[in-house]
Amino acid sequence: MNFLPILIAFCVGCNANAYFQGWDSKEPRPLAVQEEPEFAMSISNLTTPLGREAVLSCVVERLGKYRVGWLRAEDQTILSLHTRVVTHNSRISVTHDNHRTWQLHIKQVKESDRGCYMCQINTNIMKKQIGCIDVLVPPDILNDETSSDMSVREGENSTLICQATGHPKPRILWRREDGEGIIIRKGPRDIVKVDMYNGSAMTFWKVDRRQMGIYLCIASNDVPPAVSKRVAFSVNFAPVIKVPNQLLGAPLGTDVQLECYVEAYPNTINYWIKNRGEMLLDGSKYSIHENRSTYKVYMWLIIRSFSRADIGTYNCVSTNSLGRGEGTLRLYDIAFIGSGGNDEEPHFRFERKSRKQRLFRKLSPGFLFAVSFRCRLIIEVTLFSEAHFIINIIVHRPPHVQNPDRPFFYPFTVCDDGHFVDYRFCDA
Repeated sequence: MNFLPILIAFCVGCNANAYFQGWDSKEPRPLAVQEEPEFAMSISNLTTPLGREAVLSCVVERLGKYRVGWLRAEDQTILSLHTRVVTHNSRISVTHDNHRTWQLHIKQVKESDRGCYMCQINTNIMKKQIGCIDVLVPPDILNDETSSDMSVREGENSTLICQATGHPKPRILWRREDGEGIIIRKGPRDIVKVDMYNGSAMTFWKVDRRQMGIYLCIASNDVPPAVSKRVAFSVNFAPVIKVPNQLLGAPLGTDVQLECYVEAYPNTINYWIKNRGEMLLDGSKYSIHENRSTYKVYMWLIIRSFSRADIGTYNCVSTNSLGRGEGTLRLYDIAFIGSGGNDEEPHFRFERKSRKQRLFRKLSPGFLFAVSFRCRLIIEVTLFSEAHFIINIIVHRPPHVQNPDRPFFYPFTVCDDGHFVDYRFCDA
């Protein structure tokens, strides 16, 4: 519908009526000429959030007999003629302030309302002004175009994708839900850890188990609220077992604890076996525990009242759908040499023959290793040959220790590289 011919015809009719109004056939007189109206100021552009009301103001001086109309500039759709709204859009209305300030109201603004609007005056040569509305839209994540929970094999390549709509265009960033840094591999040896990753696509090259976790795709464009989507990223791999103490010695009659650390995903079935035979069960003799955190499992076995029958080889075993892992621990007894009162020093001697000549090569005769804690522990090594050694462990009993006859030596461990990694003492 063309607004201009209607306005011109309407204007011509007004001029004719004005020309003949108050005249008679006997005594004609000239008609006073009215100054044409003018726009007092330009229309201010408007930015409004989605769902709010937008109001454009058109200020006209000396409107007089002329009329004001509002149109959609993009397609010349007529919205109002003077005080009458002609569009069928119920969200649009027009108000005026004594025929000077004409306002176009658009309630509950939608994205489709974004654009420019024209204010017209129906003078002989049409006068017009244009004002534009920008509609701000908060971000919204497109679920169909965004990654869902994902599971990949370790060593493969994988990409997490997040897409969102909104106006202005949303920014996409990734974070880990647990607050840890994101590990990004840029090259074979170029690995960096970042607090966040910017971009809609986050690629993992040769996926590492440390990259497993819950990731948050966060979309924001300064129009609240920001939105996020939770994506679980799983890395599958066969069990890998680490044994911190492979050789363990303990006095008879004490409780001994054996430990293994497992890394695997999916979740594993874990158990202990002795001397490649029987599976150990939780009960009065054995206490079996495990603590699981993501792909890591800490499993430990407590042997109560250690006896000679318990000496041997123990294996911690872990299996899942991708494979099996196994760790080996060897348990020995430590002979009690003697003990005394508060003024004497109890001695423990541990003797073992080994075919691994490199086992204690780093230890030499007369080697002393001292530790200060709640009591003083001195480890004295006597080396008879590369294959036969004796370790004397001397514990000085401090005055504050009660029950002087109570053993207060706990298992220590000797690793293949000749280091003492775990020693416990002074049970007060």
